[in-house]
Order: sequence, then C-alpha cells, then structure tokens
Amino acid sequence: MKNKIFEGVATALVTPMNDDTTVNYDRLKSLVNEQIEGGVDALVICGTTGEKATLRYDEHVKVIEVAVAAANKRVPIIAGTGSNDTVYSVELCEDAEKAGADAFLMTTPYYNKTSQNGLIAHYNYIADRVNKPIILYNVPSRTGMTIKPETYKELSKHQNIVAVKEANGDLSSVAETKYLCGDDLDIYSGNDDQTVPIMSVGGIGVISVLSNIMPTYMHELCYNYLHGDKQKATEMQVKAIGIMNAMFCDVNPIPVKEAMNILGLNVGPLRLPLYPTSDKNIELIKSKLKEMGLKF
Repeated sequence: MKNKIFEGVATALVTPMNDDTTVNYDRLKSLVNEQIEGGVDALVICGTTGEKATLRYDEHVKVIEVAVAAANKRVPIIAGTGSNDTVYSVELCEDAEKAGADAFLMTTPYYNKTSQNGLIAHYNYIADRVNKPIILYNVPSRTGMTIKPETYKELSKHQNIVAVKEANGDLSSVAETKYLCGDDLDIYSGNDDQTVPIMSVGGIGVISVLSNIMPTYMHELCYNYLHGDKQKATEMQVKAIGIMNAMFCDVNPIPVKEAMNILGLNVGPLRLPLYPTSDKNIELIKSKLKEMGLKF
C-alpha cells in the first residue's frame, strides 16, 4: 500500500502577478495562507493554472520555495514539474525537492508527444531518479495524447508513482483504470465538473481550479462524499456546475484570474500569450459568482 499524498481538494493555485507581470511573491504568501485557512487539503504550485509555461526556471523554483515556506508543513505542496524533455523534468524535480516540495505533478509530454511505451519509459526514468511521490497528469486537450488504462497499470508498479490527475473526460476509462490498478494508483479528478462522478468510481478527490475562489466549498463537497454524505456532495456538485463551467469559458487560467480580481483577491494580470477574456465572458463570470452568493 502506497502512502496517499492527500484526500479531498488540492487547489491548482494561480501565480499572482504585479502590474508589470513580475511574480508578486508577497501576494503568493497570502494566497497560500488564505487557501489553507479555507480548508484545502493540499496545494499544487506551478501547474497549468499557475502559468508554469511562462515562468522562467529561477521563478519556477522560487515560487515553490515561497509557497513551501508560507505553508509551513500545514498541507502538502505539490510542484508542477512535467515537461516534454525527460531529463529537464528530472532536473526540475531535483530543484523542487530542494525547495521543499512534498510531491510532483507531471503532465504527459506535449508537442513531441510519445507512444504508450514511451510514456512508460519517460515516467519510469524520472521515478527512478526522484525521492518524492509522483502524480501523473493526463490532460489530452492540452497535450494531444492520453494515458491508457493499461499504461497506468504498468506505471503503478513503480513505488514512486502513486496517483493520477485525470482530465481525459472519459468516466468509463477512469473506471477501467481503477479496476486495473486498485489501490496502487490513487485517482484525482482533474476537472471540477467531474469531481463527484470520478469519486463515484473510486477517486479520492480533485485538483481544482474553482477552489481558488471557493476553497471551503470544494473542501466540503469532497469531505461530504468521502465521509458518507454522498447525497449532499452530489447536490453541491450540481449547484456549482454553472460556476465550474464559467471557469472554463476561456483558456484556463484566464477566467479564474478574472474571477479572483473581480472578487478583490488581487492576483494581477496574465502573461502573454494568455490574454484578457471578452466582455461577454466577464458578464458570464459575474453572473455565476452572484449565483453562488459571492459578493463583489
């Protein structure tokens, strides 16, 4: 039996920026504290929502260091260290571990991509060279490839590969993965709108975008399901579908950063090539925030 990194909700935290798009490290510290006070069970730093793709290497490592120090061991800090360059990913894992990360979140290789056998070789190469647990990240809409259930089965044999963030949108595939891997691979939803559905086939939580603005709500949704009140969790899932969908009315993290700024959470601008969303989407976001009782 492998140790669980977390159960419940991990926020895929945005990276706050100053007006000139430099990283706002002071605001990052306060965001970490606000999230933990809101009840989240873990934090993902420098993921897609954290604009990892446009963080320089030194910024990437410093963001992890600052988040680790701010969390002060109250929740696990999971660092995004995936790459389409296997050796580069190992280097980033090593520096993230030195910075204090508790685990790694690693997307499948993108653009150059690979085969299923290549995925097995890629992840095992990395897992052989790191000392912290790895969460695989399957997000075909961004990477152009998917991890098949049979590939999960093979990867789950490695002691350092402990979980997957599943964002393939295919519930039948998730169920097949659970069937094949059992307790050797924990499953987290990678989509807020599938949190309860994925827990219904054996998942243990979600890596969430919505919890940037609703940490307590998402924590309670997962807690209710995992502690037996499945009806309440289902009701919460359905109630929040509108705001969950609104967080993806444009490319993530464009909508969630817009929502946070509307709510006065002051996370600053995006880095190009990400670009502010349309007025129509802003009105949609505002309407869904109001629908959930969030004041601004």
